[in-house]
Amino acid sequence: MFEFFASLFGYLLSFLYNLINNYGIAIILFTIIIKLLLLPLSIKQQKTMKKSAKMQEKMKVIQFKYKNEPEKMNQEIMELYKTEKMSPFSGCLTAIIQLLLLLSIFYLVKSPITYMEKIPTDNINKYIDQIQEEGREISKVYPEIDLIREYSWLKEKNPEDENVDKLNLQMNFLGLDLSKIPQQNMTDYTVYIIPILYILSSFISIRMTTAIQQKQNEKKQETVIDGKTGQEETEEKKEENEIDTVMQTNKMMSWMMPIMSISIAFVAPLGLALYWLISNILMILERLILNKVIKEENEEE
Repeated sequence: MFEFFASLFGYLLSFLYNLINNYGIAIILFTIIIKLLLLPLSIKQQKTMKKSAKMQEKMKVIQFKYKNEPEKMNQEIMELYKTEKMSPFSGCLTAIIQLLLLLSIFYLVKSPITYMEKIPTDNINKYIDQIQEEGREISKVYPEIDLIREYSWLKEKNPEDENVDKLNLQMNFLGLDLSKIPQQNMTDYTVYIIPILYILSSFISIRMTTAIQQKQNEKKQETVIDGKTGQEETEEKKEENEIDTVMQTNKMMSWMMPIMSISIAFVAPLGLALYWLISNILMILERLILNKVIKEENEEE
């Protein structure tokens, strides 16, 4: 499945590269297009998050009312989801799409001449054999990246082979070689620039998400009713503890994807880290704009 989407994305990246003749700029434009295609889903997700926050109060009432009747409580909660026209699994779709993009684009930048340039596998294997026959080393994990680096030598070896010309990809971007893999170039400080920028953008994104969640929880805690009974005060403390637990869980979950991405970024070509960096920057701008727009819509309602 990931190979299918990598091949599909390869057509788009190849078109952009042939238009611009620069791999880095092509990846940036590719990222912008992917974000625009996913914009309707992002808008829906933001609205769902806002709506879900409002639903929490109603759910707490149901949980308190039917705390001794778990079956009835589940029925009422499902009825609430139906009334509000929401699905309890609405957040899963976004997570699935993120994972699909993560692995598909990893496949794409790992094997650009397969998925982007569409060079037949037989030709690729022939080039690998020719290099190895000459006693040259070639990576077992990223053989296609090595073939791109060996373009000049392979062109001399196969002057009539038109597919060899497709290996001449311009991987330099602002002085950075996007074909380099940090793990294989530990002494080259330039391979750390994009991953470090990606880490910083991830930190900003996480801080934004945490700040939004804290504001929502503070608003819930501000709705204090005077004259509480001892039982109500006890229930309120339980709810505050539940909120803290949820916040900690959400915080841990929000760190999981960046940590996994950073781990992959250090063992993958820099083109992948560039995609994630631009994607993060666009996501930050998207959240700022959508939060303002959705807030204004809610105020009007």
